[in-house]
Formats: sequence, structure tokens, C-alpha cells
Amino acid sequence: MRFLLLLAIVVVPAASAANPVPYSKKSIGQGRNVYIRHCAGCHGNDGKATVDVVADATDLTNPKAYTGGTSDDEIFRSIRDGRNASMPAFASQIRSETDIWHVVNFIRSLWPEAQRPALQPDPKD
Repeated sequence: MRFLLLLAIVVVPAASAANPVPYSKKSIGQGRNVYIRHCAGCHGNDGKATVDVVADATDLTNPKAYTGGTSDDEIFRSIRDGRNASMPAFASQIRSETDIWHVVNFIRSLWPEAQRPALQPDPKD
């Protein structure tokens, strides 16, 4: 007797991770400090990517220009894992995932005001 075995492979996209760091003035400030050290060289201090280091650096002030997505999780993964040769992974340079989330919040603060998340109160330390 012959049996036919059918295998089905289902690809389920990974669940999107919620940003565990509130979008607050304190987080934005911490993110800016990390951003200046690791990101401004290509994206510029203002995020507009007008520096001449990388020709195709994304203008971070324009979410429509993002090719890797605009959710917090997508921005986080673009920073941590990189996107391509011109956007390398920063997991080895920014070792704290919390610091990467702060950078995500700083980047979102560069967006047009109508597209920014609502500012949350600073957490108590």
C-alpha cells in the first residue's frame, strides 16, 4: 500500500514588537545622544541625509522615503540588523536594545508633527 505524504510549509511573519520605551522627552534626548555618535555621520545631525558620506542615505525627516517600513519595530530592525550595503547593522556598535529603542524615538521626533506619536510623560526613575 502506498501512502502519499503531503508537507505544507506555512510561513508566518514574525509578530511586530512593540516599543517598550515610552515616546518621551527623556527618551528622545537619550536617543539623540546615541544618534549623534552612530548615525549622524551618514544621516546628518538633523536627519536630512544631506552629508556627502553615503549617496543614498535615507532622509529620516521624511517617512515616505523609508524603504524598510515606518513602524517602531521596522525602524528598530533596520538599525539593529541593517538594510543593505549602505545601511549596515549597528547591533555590535549599539549593544543595548534599549538604546536602539531610544534612537527609534528620536527618529520619530524628526517626522512632521502630525505624524509623530503622542508625547508620553517621562517615566520616573
